[in-house]
Amino acid sequence: MQVEFSGQSVLVTGAARGIGAGIVHAFLDAGANVIAADIHSEGLDELKDAAGATDRLRTVRIDLAQGQAVQVCLGELAPDVVVHVAGGVRGQSPRPIEDIDDAAWMEIYEANVMSALHVLRTCIPAMKARRSGRIVTISSGAGLRPSLTGIQSYCSAKHGLIGLTRQLALELGPHGITVNSVAPGFLRTSPDYERQWAGYPAEQQSRMIEGIAMRRLGQPEDIAAAVLFFASIHASWITGQVLPVTGHPFP
Repeated sequence: MQVEFSGQSVLVTGAARGIGAGIVHAFLDAGANVIAADIHSEGLDELKDAAGATDRLRTVRIDLAQGQAVQVCLGELAPDVVVHVAGGVRGQSPRPIEDIDDAAWMEIYEANVMSALHVLRTCIPAMKARRSGRIVTISSGAGLRPSLTGIQSYCSAKHGLIGLTRQLALELGPHGITVNSVAPGFLRTSPDYERQWAGYPAEQQSRMIEGIAMRRLGQPEDIAAAVLFFASIHASWITGQVLPVTGHPFP
């Protein structure tokens, strides 16, 4: 089964590192023209350097939690495929629920859910006009069960992102647009998750890996392969689905 995107435009958010960067490189390898959006300008520069001499990669520095900025920066792009990766725990650590203030809660909710709303609300009209499109959100195993991070707002936000994915699949199906989600297991793909991993004793790290059927942590390439499938013509009759990519039978 060949997955090819020559001539197609793909927007990847949260693209500067980790899973997002892996997805950008996979689409470039498959022939796509890629717009890589992220708030981290340094990471975007590194992404561009790693991609080498290509005119098929454009980078955009943007805070996706700012709806007006998203409309201004991305409103004219009209991508064939949107992959929403942006999110994460925003440097937060687990605390008891009674110690969580509204600002800390909303920071994570805005990064994971409101950012998706802003991006998709901007890109969907062009897909409707074309009567075709692919949307893939990157949720998490934390959207299907309690979160290993122990952060309540992160778990709630990822459940919310999956809910948004399923609702939009129902709404947009009549317009020829599919909406699916990839739910990764634990990956060491950002400073936050590296810090989380480093906080586990060596015995716990070993138990985590031994508890995965494939006996290894995932890599960005594992997630990118699932995304490319959902974005491809081979998934044209699949929508509203959540695919756990965890190396394990369970999310």
